[in-house]
Amino acid sequence: MTEVAVLTPDPSDPSYAGQWPGVLERLGAALSPAGITVAPTPWTQHIADAGALKRFPLVLPLIVWGYHRDHDRWMQACATWAEAGLPMLNPPSVLGWNSDKSYLGRLADKGIAIPQTVWIDSPTQADVDAAFDRFGTDQLVVKPRVSGGAWRTLRLSRGDRLTDAPQGPAMIQPYLPTIETEGETSLLFFGGRLSHVVNKRPVPGEFRVQVQYGGGYTALAEPPAGALALAEATRTAVGEELLYARIDMAPDADGRWLLMEAELIEPDFYLGSAPEGGRNFAEAVRARL
Repeated sequence: MTEVAVLTPDPSDPSYAGQWPGVLERLGAALSPAGITVAPTPWTQHIADAGALKRFPLVLPLIVWGYHRDHDRWMQACATWAEAGLPMLNPPSVLGWNSDKSYLGRLADKGIAIPQTVWIDSPTQADVDAAFDRFGTDQLVVKPRVSGGAWRTLRLSRGDRLTDAPQGPAMIQPYLPTIETEGETSLLFFGGRLSHVVNKRPVPGEFRVQVQYGGGYTALAEPPAGALALAEATRTAVGEELLYARIDMAPDADGRWLLMEAELIEPDFYLGSAPEGGRNFAEAVRARL
C-alpha cells in the first residue's frame, strides 16, 4: 500500500470536528482499492516548515476547511509548500490564487462568462445602493472575496439595510433567481477527465445550496446542454496542472451558463451522491504516483 497525506482542518477550530472525519473516511474508502492509504495531518502544523510532509509521495490538501478564516497563514503555508517543492496536488500556487475569488475577474478577462460583478474593498450601504442601480435588479448577493461554504454571504433586497457585512475585500453580484428553480450544477474533473455531474438545489426560501443549509444534491447522468463547454473553457483558461477540479455554474434568466466558482482547493466531491466518482478519483491519484 502507498500512503499519501491528506491535509485536514486546524485542530484548534472546533467548527468542523464532526464533519471532516467522515469525508476522510470516504476518501480512504475510494483510494483503498487502488492500493492507497491516507494519513491525515492538520495543515496548520506545516505552515513554516514542510519537512514532515516530504516523506509522502503525494500530499492532497482536500480537507483544509477553515483556511478562509486564517488567510494570511494560509498564504504563508502555500509559499512554504511551493518553496519546498512538495509533490502536492493541486499545486500550492493554485491553492494560493484560488483562495481569493478575484480570480473570477481574471477568468472573465479571458472570456469566461460570470455573473456581473462589482469588486469592493470594503462594502458599504452606498456600494449596495449603487449596485442595485447599476445592475437594475431587485436582489443582490454580497460575499467576501476570501470565503468558503457561503461564509458571510448575504442576499439583499432593494431597500434592505446592509448589516453583518463582509469585512475587507468583497464582491457584489445580482442574485440569480434560477438558483431556486434550476439550482447550481457542478462538474467534477479528475486527471483532466469529466468524472460526474451533480445538481444542487436550496430548500424553499433559501438561496444557499450547501448541505449545512439544507441543500439537496442529485447526480445527473450527463451535463446539461452547454455546461460542459463552459467547464472545459474554464479549465483551459486556468491553464494549470490539476489533479481535481469542481466547476460550479448556474444559468441566467436566458439559459446562459455562468461560472460561479472554480473550486480547486478543497471541493466536496459529492461522493455520497455519486459514489462512482471515487473510483475515477482513485485512478487519477494512482496515475500521479
